[in-house]
Amino acid sequence: MGTRNIVVLLVSLVLASVHPAQAQQPKKVQRIGYLSNSDPATESPRSEAIRLALSGLGYIEGQNIATEYRYSVGKPDRAPELAAELVRLRVDMIVVAGGPTWVQAAKNATKTIPIVMVGAGADPVGAGLVESLARPGGNVTGITNLATELGGKRLELLKEAAPNVTRVVALYDPANPATVRELKEVLRVAAHALGLTVRFWEVGAADDFERVFAAISKERPDGLHVGGGGPSIGANLKRIADFVLKSRLPSVGNRQFVDAGGLIYYGTDLAASYGRVAYYVDRILKGAKPADLPVERPSKFELVINLKTAKQIGLTIPPNVLARADKVIR
Repeated sequence: MGTRNIVVLLVSLVLASVHPAQAQQPKKVQRIGYLSNSDPATESPRSEAIRLALSGLGYIEGQNIATEYRYSVGKPDRAPELAAELVRLRVDMIVVAGGPTWVQAAKNATKTIPIVMVGAGADPVGAGLVESLARPGGNVTGITNLATELGGKRLELLKEAAPNVTRVVALYDPANPATVRELKEVLRVAAHALGLTVRFWEVGAADDFERVFAAISKERPDGLHVGGGGPSIGANLKRIADFVLKSRLPSVGNRQFVDAGGLIYYGTDLAASYGRVAYYVDRILKGAKPADLPVERPSKFELVINLKTAKQIGLTIPPNVLARADKVIR
C-alpha cells in the first residue's frame, strides 16, 4: 500500500472514531435584550407569558436563547442608559416592554439591532417610531395596543358601571404630545355623546400628584379616567389607585391600574398580545427584517372588573355589566 493510501486510511479511521455529537458545531445561543419600564415583580406576568410562548416555538432559556433583563423601575431617564447597555452586550434583538419613551430610547441606541415593541399604547406612527403600520421601514416593529383609541369605550363602560357619574377627571402625562392630543380629542367627543363633562389634569412628575389630588378633591368629581401612556402615570399607578379608593371614585384605566386597585379595564387581551411578541422574536431570529414585518393591532379585547374595589367604594355593578366581564377580581 502506497504512502498516500495509508494516510487516507488513517484519516478515515480517525474521522469514523469521532462521536457524531462531537463532530457537530455547537448551536448558537441567541441573546435577547429585554428593556422594561417596570420592576421585576410587576413585569413578571408579562415576561413570563412571552417566555412560555417562545418555549412553544422551541426557544428554551439557557439552551438556545439567553435573555438579558434591564428594568428602569418607572424612571424614564434611565431608559437611554439601559438601552445603551444592551447594545454594548451585542444582543441579537431588543424586546421593549414599555411605551414610546422606552422604544425611542432603544431606537436612539441602535439603528441596526431589531427592536420589538410589546404593546406600546401610543400610536407608533404618530410617535415617530415607525413609518407606517404596514411597512415599519426601520429596525422597529411589534405590537400596538391602541390605548388612546379605546378611551371612548372606557368612558362608556364607566358610565354603565356607575350610572350616577356625570363629571370625570382625566389624568394624563404630557411626555408624549401626540398621545395627549389624541386622548383629549377622543375623550371630549365621547364625553359629550354620553352627557358627561371631562376635566383634564396633567401630571408630568411624581411631585405633581399631591397637588393634583388636592385639586381633584376640591372639585369632587364622580369618576376618574387614567391615561395609560407616559412614565409618570406608569410609575405611580398604585398611588393613583390608593387615591381613588380613599376618595371612593369609580375609575377606569389600564390593566396594571386595575390590578393595583382601579375599577375597570377595557382593552387588549394582554395574554394574547404577549403571545404575539414571540411570533416577532421567532421571525426575526430566523432572518426576517423588522422593516418588513407589519406592526399588529389587537384583535381580541377583554373587560376586567375589580369587584373588590367596587365593594370598597360602595358601588354595586349592574348585573348586565358584570355578566360581560371576561375577568372579575374578587
